[in-house]
Amino acid sequence: MHHLVQIWFQWVEQWGYVGIILLMAMESSIFPVPSEIVIPPAAFLAMEGKLNTFGVIAAGTFGSWLGATATYWAALWLGRVFIARWGRYFLLSEHKLDRAERWVRRYEAGGIFFARLLPVIRHVISIPAGIIRMNFVTFSIMTLAGSALWCSVLAWFGQKVLTRQMIESKDATALIKAVKESGNFHTIVIACVVITVLYLLVVSLTDKKRSD
Repeated sequence: MHHLVQIWFQWVEQWGYVGIILLMAMESSIFPVPSEIVIPPAAFLAMEGKLNTFGVIAAGTFGSWLGATATYWAALWLGRVFIARWGRYFLLSEHKLDRAERWVRRYEAGGIFFARLLPVIRHVISIPAGIIRMNFVTFSIMTLAGSALWCSVLAWFGQKVLTRQMIESKDATALIKAVKESGNFHTIVIACVVITVLYLLVVSLTDKKRSD
């Protein structure tokens, strides 16, 4: 993972907005690229004048939409039977697929927007949207809105917490240490708690018994 983090940091540093778009497109598909290590470093580089903060957010938002769109159409074309059978090889169990599908069917557009703010959920939400053939325009608008908000939060985090030393070391452990020593630590903890509560709410709302 440390080696992958180094590669992803280099993409952001060397390729700029193109690197951000590619990584965020991967993040919104089945590839395990955490947006938390893409947008914050890019936002820090923007603070140094090497990129533009709004450009970073725009690139991250567009990349998220691009990956989500590719996943949406792939799911629509492949169908539920294929995905349920082979999804486990991409860390997508049928149980997880069932939950995501119930979530989209119940909350539709609002569910897509809300899901873009949640870890794990945002990586798979495009699949059930494609399976049930959700209106693509609605799906796109909600994906763009949710992704823009998420990228904005990550950009703020990057500019408040990261340092030049952390960017150069490309060390995830240094990031954790910086968060703990940061004056914004309590704010970050509160944000993490809120996200956790939202995630648990999603799990509860998509529970099969409650859905039935």
